[in-house]
Amino acid sequence: MKRNREKGFILILVITMLAAIAAVMFVMADDANTMLFQSDSAHLQAAQRNLTASALAWARHNVANQRAEAFNKPIDLDVTNLTTRPATLTVTIDAPENKKPQAQIATSTTRKRRTLKSQNKYTLAQ
Repeated sequence: MKRNREKGFILILVITMLAAIAAVMFVMADDANTMLFQSDSAHLQAAQRNLTASALAWARHNVANQRAEAFNKPIDLDVTNLTTRPATLTVTIDAPENKKPQAQIATSTTRKRRTLKSQNKYTLAQ
């Protein structure tokens, strides 16, 4: 009789351990999803900063060379070499006389199901 009691106790102990492990895995899976979301956000923000920096460099180059065809109209830049993710980059240079030129930069980048869009205006140094 004693052997049956010991086997039953061990079985209950094993089932309890499995339940505890399942609870820990559930919590860890939720934390992993949170970390994945945060890493995707960081990746999107880094890609957006890279796109903006490239657009500003392009705008400064065109303002310095006085390329009038690039002024006052939106220009879509090719970003295939900047990122492996789908992205768009549009620059509009406003160059009013007697004022510093400004660049309006619109970026959009996608990672999985998330898209980060921005549209900002920057003053260009001459």
